[in-house]
Amino acid sequence: MRSDWILDVLTDLKTFARSNELMALAEQLEDTAIVAMAEIATLNERQAASAPATEYASGTHIGGTRTS
Repeated sequence: MRSDWILDVLTDLKTFARSNELMALAEQLEDTAIVAMAEIATLNERQAASAPATEYASGTHIGGTRTS
């Protein structure tokens, strides 16, 4: 996924906050990471729904004979 880097950044910020006793910030960053994961999942679902169907994506084979 192209958007996963943001989760790494949020984790780094949360680690920094905790190590510097910024507990409210750390908790907020945890909540922010949850929101980011939800939005990334929604984005990925939208992209998958708009992708053209192929033999591999749908799990079907149309026409011809298979040798394997």
